[in-house]
Amino acid sequence: MRGRIVALLEDPDWPAMAALVDGGRLIDLRLDAPEQDATPRLEAVHRARVTRKAPNIGAVFLDLGDGLEGFLKGGKHLSPGDRPLVQIARFAEGGKAVPVTDEPLFKGRYAILTPHAPGVNVSRRIKDEAERDRLQALAVGALAEAGLAAAGPEEETAPGAIVRSAAEDVEADAVAEDVASLAALWAEAQDGGDAPGLRVDGPDAEVLAWRDWTDPEPEQVLRGDARLWDDLGLLDQVEALSTPRAALPGGGFVLVEPTSALVAVDVNTGGDLSPAAGLKANLAAAEALPRQLLLRGLGGQIVLDLAPMGKRERPKFEAALKKALRADPVDTQVVGWTPLGHLELTRRRERRPLAELLPKR
Repeated sequence: MRGRIVALLEDPDWPAMAALVDGGRLIDLRLDAPEQDATPRLEAVHRARVTRKAPNIGAVFLDLGDGLEGFLKGGKHLSPGDRPLVQIARFAEGGKAVPVTDEPLFKGRYAILTPHAPGVNVSRRIKDEAERDRLQALAVGALAEAGLAAAGPEEETAPGAIVRSAAEDVEADAVAEDVASLAALWAEAQDGGDAPGLRVDGPDAEVLAWRDWTDPEPEQVLRGDARLWDDLGLLDQVEALSTPRAALPGGGFVLVEPTSALVAVDVNTGGDLSPAAGLKANLAAAEALPRQLLLRGLGGQIVLDLAPMGKRERPKFEAALKKALRADPVDTQVVGWTPLGHLELTRRRERRPLAELLPKR
């Protein structure tokens, strides 16, 4: 299988899945939670009720409806009883309140609606000035058509928009329809009264694939059951992610093991016992780690126990890791080295762990 494709899985024995594949290799993976799973989707919008303030940590707690508790960092302007609209910002750690924001965004394939940020801006990645002017005019017109006045200095409460780089050279109707659909979601979010509860659900796996996997555009979109995915070699790649071990080029391997406190990553040289084996395995791990964390849906605190190498080789490893992380869609920061020689990272919790979503087999 050559080229860049998106594969959509529809099979009663598996959760709905979307896979981004390049040259037969699984690059990214999105899964829907089982229907009975009550965990809210990322980007879902809720009408909330402030239940209490926690000034010692600079936050407020909220009732999101359906037995869910939210946690909003900041919120000094809110008081118990207030009913803000909030959006699920990150997945919660086990047993903790769900992190939310009171400045929701509505993301589409070609634009992002910014209800709390007026003005229409175009992605800086689009360099052609004529194209930038065209896209800005399209977005302004679509907002006005949807009943949201074109935002300007005299209309500071009007929603704004960001035109994404994927909109470059796209037909006008497609861009305008995308903005209009986001405006409709914003209107839907504001309906439903003041009772706490879900107003707009977060995107599912197929929507996320259509929205986010645009750079570059896939050559094909294939839809089918487990037989198709087996023919594409994807089921084996997905099932391999349910085990801690991942092979590295050169014979080494990593063990990626989530715990309740952190994700531990152990880098091993395998059968290579040469003096350069440690650095070689570590550099291979630096390249492989972002993909492994992405596909496994892991975030939070991450601790790397690297193969033996000298302190003088640490900058080379750090440079390789940071380079690999630049292509990672999930924000990950390199924190630093511990006295025991481990490297610590922090990674935004933007996904559910794969282990929570795959059926037990």
